[in-house]
Amino acid sequence: MTFLVDLARIGADSAGTVGGKAVALARMKQSGALVPDAVCVTSRAYGVFVAEAGLSERILMELERKPFSEMRWEEVWDAALRIRNLFLTAPWPAALHEALSDGLAAFVGDGPLVVRSSCPEEDSAGASFAGLHESYVNVRGLGPTLEHIKRVWASLWSDGALLYRREQGEAFRLGTMAVLVQRLVTGEASGVAFSRSPQAASEGVVEAVYGLNQGLVDGTIEPDHWRLDRATGRVLEHRAPECRAACLGVGNTGVRTVLLPDAKASIPPLAPEEVADLFAVACRMESLFGAPQDMEWTLAGGRVHALQSRPITTLDSGEASDRQAWYKGLHRSYDNLCRMRENIETRLLPEMTETAEELARVSLEALTNLDLAHEIRRRLEINERWVGVYWSEFIPYAHGIRLFGQVYNDAVKPDDPFEFTLLLTHTPLVGMARNRCLGALASLIREHPDWNGGAGFHGDSLPPEVEAAVSAFIEDYGELSWAGATGASSLSPRQALVSLLLEMAAHPPVSEAMVGDTSRLEERFLASFPLEDGEYARGVLALGRSSYRLRDDDNIYMGRLEAELFRGVEEGRRRLDLKGPGTDVEPLREELEHFGRRPTIQSASALGAGGASAAKARQIMGQPAGQGLARGKARVIRRPGDLADLKYGEILVCDVVDPTMTHVVPLAAGIVERRGGMLIHGAIIAREYGLPCVTGVSGATARIDTGDYLTVDGYLGIVTLGEAGAMFEENP
Repeated sequence: MTFLVDLARIGADSAGTVGGKAVALARMKQSGALVPDAVCVTSRAYGVFVAEAGLSERILMELERKPFSEMRWEEVWDAALRIRNLFLTAPWPAALHEALSDGLAAFVGDGPLVVRSSCPEEDSAGASFAGLHESYVNVRGLGPTLEHIKRVWASLWSDGALLYRREQGEAFRLGTMAVLVQRLVTGEASGVAFSRSPQAASEGVVEAVYGLNQGLVDGTIEPDHWRLDRATGRVLEHRAPECRAACLGVGNTGVRTVLLPDAKASIPPLAPEEVADLFAVACRMESLFGAPQDMEWTLAGGRVHALQSRPITTLDSGEASDRQAWYKGLHRSYDNLCRMRENIETRLLPEMTETAEELARVSLEALTNLDLAHEIRRRLEINERWVGVYWSEFIPYAHGIRLFGQVYNDAVKPDDPFEFTLLLTHTPLVGMARNRCLGALASLIREHPDWNGGAGFHGDSLPPEVEAAVSAFIEDYGELSWAGATGASSLSPRQALVSLLLEMAAHPPVSEAMVGDTSRLEERFLASFPLEDGEYARGVLALGRSSYRLRDDDNIYMGRLEAELFRGVEEGRRRLDLKGPGTDVEPLREELEHFGRRPTIQSASALGAGGASAAKARQIMGQPAGQGLARGKARVIRRPGDLADLKYGEILVCDVVDPTMTHVVPLAAGIVERRGGMLIHGAIIAREYGLPCVTGVSGATARIDTGDYLTVDGYLGIVTLGEAGAMFEENP
């Protein structure tokens, strides 16, 4: 069986075994284009590895926990990470390892290589998969080359590739992967050339950066951009970036972004004649392949080296282009995330805090009706601005956790693909600090001389020292998520808080999870990198912890702003109730009607998903997100007011645990959520307390009713309904 094919021996009919990328490169080389030498690991090698390692069944198990069409992106990412770890940890079949080692040894040598995907599905007329399968630059040595081949194979099952296949209507179960091992040409400049612009049919485009192409491809480095007339090749516009940087190979593996010296940074990476030459090569590729081309290139010693060329699949579909860009954007580079972190931590979060404090200082009661109407509008505009920041900055920054998880698994290859979360747990979280304050308040009540097991306390009349502590808590953290809620509870926000505290005081204090000594895990992770990469390893860990912290804190920061918006709205409603109709209150009435038509972060939360009970299955499959076993009665949250009824030892069942809800988690014995993912808020807070957690449970709030007896298996991701679940014993 042939596992390796030299680029010179690849024919046009070989796409099924070597992929479209390899076929295109071979054809370019045969036409006289300057193409780096390469050898292709055929899809047959992938098939043997998957079959002999027993991965097919395990991949399907990960992707069939629920209907694939219903899986949210977070669930797909979790499954993709587990699948990736299967490839990393599976041993090589002896015969395959020997064949690849013998065949690659002479080609690999000591020089730098690029290990690229060449999936047979890639670069077709209707689906490019561009950027959705992995490529690795500056790989050296036979062992690392074989390791990176496995990583490219695993990228067939990446979240972006799976979602793109679903979008294209292709069966996710299908697919195979060939791999190009290509010599790395280190050019003075690199980039892409479009023989026809995706935005304008009469134009072409050339983009260039200094150094390697990796920075342009992953969005780390903004390129110089030239628009050209297709008919004449004349440059119509040159758009320079705000600053120029370069992506360079560092050490024995990997790349880094470096700043350029001022003298070089002031000069474009291409001269006018070089722009013309590159566009001419791209046009020749269009003639060769009979369709407009997106050509990746590098310029070394004044000569254009063609690295790959693919048909442009988005000329007539801006929407399709946007979707593919979104899938590619699911993964952020280290440098991009570092810039996001600095912006979020040094500018955005302090500004949010200052804004919330400024709003809190406004005496709404002293405003006239007209001024109050203006103030409500101002608060709504402030809130809408920060909702935009939430989606554009905070949500993408969560990729810092995912980058750390992937880097950790690549370096350590743990049996548990989510072992990396142990190095993130107990990162300081605003929500956990708030919950510790709640615990301290509960202890103050429990230890009070008048407590007497709860008989001496009444929510409407607290001892002065307890009342003062409750008021201080509200001042520090605002009202809890029952504010304005309707449903099972008609309590005011303060009454709901006191009710929660009395329930907590009636039971033993809840401890946070004992994670154990994670210093050895951190040492093992850092020791997995060569000395010259130590700064990068520490930086990735710091990014993971920072984004993990923001993943839970961001909604609490948003909640403070929304609380101030709701405070203005409630004051306006109070005045309308008192005065009724009249000219004096009409601006206020109009503003409140305007407010009622605008969603907010909290109001958009799908707490109410699922109302009536559906037919019940004895077992429901979900995603394991917090290890452990728990049994107890379900408390189903179908509307915010239901939170007030949660009792100690119940299983919290909901659509999603919003960070503004996590104050009730210390009462729960386990968590079941409809939304899926190891890194959603409910999973994060469950691990902080060591609670079993299963996410991604389809129709959780419809298939389970309050009072149902549940067994929550956080090891396997299974929720069992009924007393029969009690037959299982907890794992030691």
